[in-house]
Amino acid sequence: MNIPSELKYTKDHEWVRVEGDIAIVGVTDYAQSELGDIVYVEIETEGEALDQEEVFGTVEAVKTVSDLFMPIAGEVIAFNEKLTDQPELVNTDPYGEGWMIKVKLSDASQVDGLLDAEAYKAEIGA
Repeated sequence: MNIPSELKYTKDHEWVRVEGDIAIVGVTDYAQSELGDIVYVEIETEGEALDQEEVFGTVEAVKTVSDLFMPIAGEVIAFNEKLTDQPELVNTDPYGEGWMIKVKLSDASQVDGLLDAEAYKAEIGA
Protein backbone atom coordinates (compact mmCIF):
# COMPACT_ATOMS: atom_id res chain seq x y z
CA MET A 1 0.00 0.00 0.00
CA ASN A 2 1.49 3.30 -1.13
CA ILE A 3 0.95 6.16 1.36
CA PRO A 4 3.40 8.99 0.57
CA SER A 5 4.60 10.74 3.72
CA GLU A 6 4.60 14.24 2.17
CA LEU A 7 0.82 14.25 1.60
CA LYS A 8 -2.13 14.89 3.91
CA TYR A 9 -5.15 12.57 4.04
CA THR A 10 -8.83 12.44 5.01
CA LYS A 11 -10.86 9.69 6.63
CA ASP A 12 -12.82 9.66 3.34
CA HIS A 13 -9.63 8.52 1.53
CA GLU A 14 -8.74 11.71 -0.32
CA TRP A 15 -5.15 12.95 -0.40
CA VAL A 16 -3.96 16.57 -0.54
CA ARG A 17 -0.70 18.06 -1.80
CA VAL A 18 -0.36 21.76 -0.98
CA GLU A 19 1.67 23.96 -3.33
CA GLY A 20 1.50 27.57 -2.14
CA ASP A 21 -2.20 28.51 -1.95
CA ILE A 22 -3.24 25.65 -4.26
CA ALA A 23 -4.17 22.15 -3.12
CA ILE A 24 -4.06 19.21 -5.50
CA VAL A 25 -6.58 16.52 -4.54
CA GLY A 26 -7.08 12.89 -5.49
CA VAL A 27 -8.08 9.56 -3.98
CA THR A 28 -5.64 7.33 -2.16
CA ASP A 29 -4.09 4.09 -3.32
CA TYR A 30 -6.22 2.35 -0.69
CA ALA A 31 -9.42 3.94 -2.07
CA GLN A 32 -8.72 3.00 -5.68
CA SER A 33 -7.88 -0.58 -4.68
CA GLU A 34 -11.13 -0.86 -2.70
CA LEU A 35 -13.16 0.61 -5.56
CA GLY A 36 -11.65 -1.63 -8.23
CA ASP A 37 -11.42 -0.69 -11.91
CA ILE A 38 -12.47 2.95 -12.26
CA VAL A 39 -14.47 3.58 -15.43
CA TYR A 40 -15.65 7.19 -15.01
CA VAL A 41 -14.80 10.30 -13.00
CA GLU A 42 -17.43 13.05 -12.87
CA ILE A 43 -16.45 16.49 -11.61
CA GLU A 44 -18.96 19.25 -12.35
CA THR A 45 -17.86 21.68 -9.64
CA GLU A 46 -15.05 23.47 -11.50
CA GLY A 47 -15.33 27.20 -10.77
CA GLU A 48 -17.37 26.62 -7.60
CA ALA A 49 -16.38 27.47 -4.04
CA LEU A 50 -17.11 24.52 -1.76
CA ASP A 51 -16.88 23.96 1.97
CA GLN A 52 -14.81 21.26 3.61
CA GLU A 53 -16.53 17.85 3.33
CA GLU A 54 -18.92 18.96 0.55
CA VAL A 55 -19.19 16.59 -2.41
CA PHE A 56 -17.06 17.77 -5.34
CA GLY A 57 -17.76 14.88 -7.71
CA THR A 58 -18.17 11.15 -8.07
CA VAL A 59 -16.02 8.25 -9.15
CA GLU A 60 -17.60 5.25 -10.85
CA ALA A 61 -16.06 1.82 -10.70
CA VAL A 62 -17.33 -1.38 -12.29
CA LYS A 63 -19.43 -2.28 -9.22
CA THR A 64 -20.06 1.00 -7.39
CA VAL A 65 -20.32 4.80 -7.50
CA SER A 66 -18.71 6.81 -4.69
CA ASP A 67 -18.93 10.48 -3.77
CA LEU A 68 -15.74 12.53 -3.58
CA PHE A 69 -15.48 14.91 -0.62
CA MET A 70 -13.61 18.20 -0.37
CA PRO A 71 -10.75 17.73 2.10
CA ILE A 72 -10.45 21.51 2.51
CA ALA A 73 -12.62 24.51 1.67
CA GLY A 74 -11.86 26.47 -1.48
CA GLU A 75 -12.61 27.10 -5.13
CA VAL A 76 -12.24 24.22 -7.57
CA ILE A 77 -10.00 25.83 -10.19
CA ALA A 78 -9.06 22.83 -12.34
CA PHE A 79 -10.17 19.32 -13.20
CA ASN A 80 -7.70 16.76 -14.52
CA GLU A 81 -9.03 16.55 -18.09
CA LYS A 82 -6.97 13.39 -18.74
CA LEU A 83 -9.47 11.51 -16.55
CA THR A 84 -12.23 12.15 -19.10
CA ASP A 85 -10.65 9.69 -21.55
CA GLN A 86 -8.41 7.78 -19.12
CA PRO A 87 -10.23 7.30 -15.79
CA GLU A 88 -7.99 4.27 -15.16
CA LEU A 89 -5.15 6.71 -14.32
CA VAL A 90 -6.75 6.87 -10.85
CA ASN A 91 -5.99 3.15 -10.52
CA THR A 92 -2.52 3.13 -12.08
CA ASP A 93 -1.11 6.40 -10.68
CA PRO A 94 -3.39 7.77 -7.92
CA TYR A 95 -0.80 10.25 -6.58
CA GLY A 96 0.51 11.42 -9.96
CA GLU A 97 -1.32 11.40 -13.31
CA GLY A 98 -4.51 10.32 -11.52
CA TRP A 99 -5.00 13.55 -9.53
CA MET A 100 -8.56 14.88 -9.72
CA ILE A 101 -8.87 18.57 -8.90
CA LYS A 102 -6.90 21.67 -7.97
CA VAL A 103 -8.37 23.90 -5.28
CA LYS A 104 -7.53 27.50 -4.40
CA LEU A 105 -7.46 27.32 -0.60
CA SER A 106 -9.81 29.60 1.30
CA ASP A 107 -8.48 28.61 4.74
CA ALA A 108 -4.98 27.11 4.69
CA SER A 109 -5.21 26.29 8.42
CA GLN A 110 -7.64 23.46 7.54
CA VAL A 111 -4.69 21.53 6.11
CA ASP A 112 -3.31 21.20 9.65
CA GLY A 113 -6.45 19.30 10.65
CA LEU A 114 -5.92 16.58 8.03
CA LEU A 115 -4.27 13.24 8.76
CA ASP A 116 -0.58 12.70 8.19
CA ALA A 117 0.62 9.46 6.58
CA GLU A 118 1.02 7.65 9.93
CA ALA A 119 -2.46 8.62 11.11
CA TYR A 120 -3.95 7.58 7.77
CA LYS A 121 -2.18 4.21 7.96
CA ALA A 122 -3.73 3.72 11.40
CA GLU A 123 -7.15 4.74 10.03
CA ILE A 124 -7.08 2.02 7.34
CA GLY A 125 -5.27 -0.52 9.47
CA ALA A 126 -2.15 -0.60 7.29
